[in-house]
Amino acid sequence: MGICDNRTVVITGAARGLGRAYALAFAAEGANVVVNDIGASLAGEGRDTSAADGVVAEIVAAGGHAIANYEDITDWDAAKRIVEAAVAAFGNLHVVVNNAGIVRDRMFVSATLDEWDATMHVHLRGHFCLSRHAVDHWRAKQKAGANLDARIINTTSGAGLQGSIAQAAYSTAKGGIAALTLVQAAELARYGITANALAPSARTRMTEQAFADKMATEGESFDVMDPANIAPAVVWLGSAKSAHVTGCVFELEGGRIMLEDGWREGPAVDAGKRWDPEDVGGAVDKLLDERVPPRKVWGTT
Repeated sequence: MGICDNRTVVITGAARGLGRAYALAFAAEGANVVVNDIGASLAGEGRDTSAADGVVAEIVAAGGHAIANYEDITDWDAAKRIVEAAVAAFGNLHVVVNNAGIVRDRMFVSATLDEWDATMHVHLRGHFCLSRHAVDHWRAKQKAGANLDARIINTTSGAGLQGSIAQAAYSTAKGGIAALTLVQAAELARYGITANALAPSARTRMTEQAFADKMATEGESFDVMDPANIAPAVVWLGSAKSAHVTGCVFELEGGRIMLEDGWREGPAVDAGKRWDPEDVGGAVDKLLDERVPPRKVWGTT
């Protein structure tokens, strides 16, 4: 018996890296898995269905249940078909793991409009389309009398939480996903739907390119950057055991689980009247002295 027995999960970008690790781990815990992946390059170009087929073959060979799906998460109608495919194959849908993403690293002064739009399209629109159709499905079930126990698991990033040099578009998109998660959690709780986000740190095509030195932990006694390290927390968040957890962002690395504290009110000063521009600088300097130092942007010293 696994903690996700008879639960159906859709995982986007599930053919490689973190998505593949999630798919295998969910299946090992008894879930029915929809392995969604168009097989694009790291930049989001091209298509290859063989990678998703390979993950399904691994799951089935181990005695699990899975289907491959090659729909584009950024296409409104295609995203609906992903939900429909899960229900047609397994009779229900319980969990959406929004994992797919691309990266177009570039210093801000050299960034192009096409790179910016492509990054927002996959990360933000992709998270929106699939989750929106899943919520429509779940709300219809609730209106028909079902008691929901549904999950949205989004993917943000340390880059989205603190910024990262040469990743203006990626950081912006991932920061938006963290904010989206808070809104989803607040709005969807009444339907029996939770929403949480992950900021995983693991060895993938994306991180090997950007953080090669940090990712080089293979062969050590504990491979801290193995994507499989992230999967147990994701599986637990997708299980019935996590119903009390929503609106959270977790940073995950190796054996470490950290709950993000998020934006909150810091030090303040109130003049009790309209400020004179001449006096604002002194007030701001006082606030900077009193604040908790922020985390540094990735890539700065």
